[in-house]
Amino acid sequence: MSDSTSKPTPPKRKRVNVRRPDVMELVQAEVEQHYRSSIVEKLRSHGGELTIGNTTIRLAKQFGFCYGVERAIDLAYATRKVFPDQRIFLIGEIIHNPEVNSQLRDMGIVSLPWREMNEDYDQLTAEDVVIVPAFGAPMSFMDRLGEIGCHVIDTTCGDVMKVWRRVRDYAKNDVTSIIHGKADHEETRATASRALGTAKNGHYLIILTLKDADEVCDYIRGNSDRETFMKKFGKACSKGFDPDLHLQRVGVANQTTMLQSETENLQNRIRQAVIDRDGDESNYHVFDTICGATQERQNALFTMLDTSKQKPMDILLVVGGYNSSNTTHLAEIGQENLPTFFIRNAKCIESLEHIMHYDLEHKKEIQSEYPGLILKGKPAVIGVTAGASCPNNLIESTIIRAMKLRGISKDQLAAVK
Repeated sequence: MSDSTSKPTPPKRKRVNVRRPDVMELVQAEVEQHYRSSIVEKLRSHGGELTIGNTTIRLAKQFGFCYGVERAIDLAYATRKVFPDQRIFLIGEIIHNPEVNSQLRDMGIVSLPWREMNEDYDQLTAEDVVIVPAFGAPMSFMDRLGEIGCHVIDTTCGDVMKVWRRVRDYAKNDVTSIIHGKADHEETRATASRALGTAKNGHYLIILTLKDADEVCDYIRGNSDRETFMKKFGKACSKGFDPDLHLQRVGVANQTTMLQSETENLQNRIRQAVIDRDGDESNYHVFDTICGATQERQNALFTMLDTSKQKPMDILLVVGGYNSSNTTHLAEIGQENLPTFFIRNAKCIESLEHIMHYDLEHKKEIQSEYPGLILKGKPAVIGVTAGASCPNNLIESTIIRAMKLRGISKDQLAAVK
């Protein structure tokens, strides 16, 4: 006899394959129509550099959509085709790009809050469809969707899931996850929830900067007090986190879109602190979880900046969503070397001397004036790159706008063989 006081078994999640060949053929045609760029393809065919008159456009060898982003977008488009008449929801944003998310809204896909579950989630039914974004979602969200029994289309990037497997393994072996990432980023929040492990007894600590890492290292070496440490990191760690206990065995993981060189530096500092305390690194674990696409785009930018075999760029335009982590790091790399402008789209370029762009230090969009940045009539090299969530059509419109301001029309660009 069943226990009448026990909770009813939640409805099983309905499994639906939206990647059917007939559906994906239609999806590919639609995605290509929205985001394809003939001019970007032409630049690729010219080795990423094209000169007309005295103006050169230099495009990074690796830029724009990565495989994980393309897959997430394809799945979102396919979901609407497989469920033409049902309500479709998305946890937050599919990726960090305003244009792509606007396209999904136009398709009737409604965004749900991602920082916390509210009454919107109480209105979901077993007939509704919920898309999980490329960043993933915390376990509490996934458990709630399972209880409701609605259709779930999970577009989580494979590289993100690799990090989850690593932090779950840390928890299983009583190793605290030190996560290098932004505490309020969707991916980091999702990763932190997995760092608790299946038994929910694991622990994590989120750090962002090298200064954060140094403060953690000071505590590991015994050079800091508990009160100061918890005042600093109390809101960036797991419930019940005890630095005296949970910094004994540590494993480093990271948000997949962080700056590679900074992550490596951070890892080395924590490793050395453990060695200084214990005499060896047996209580230190690390697994490189920077995604391949992020590394490729950062390395491609370093190649663009190398002046040993090419003319230096006069200006660099970094295109992408302002809340995109990997795009932000491209802008950081660029601004260390030359005038760099992090823009949402071509509309930000009023002229090559007056540009609306995202200020990384003050975290807001500003207008900068650089009289004489690129003198009219003088030769100029304009660099363009984009984050992994930026579609080619936005890169194309940026190139067209920059060339137009140099007196070169779209028709002239299109006429190049």
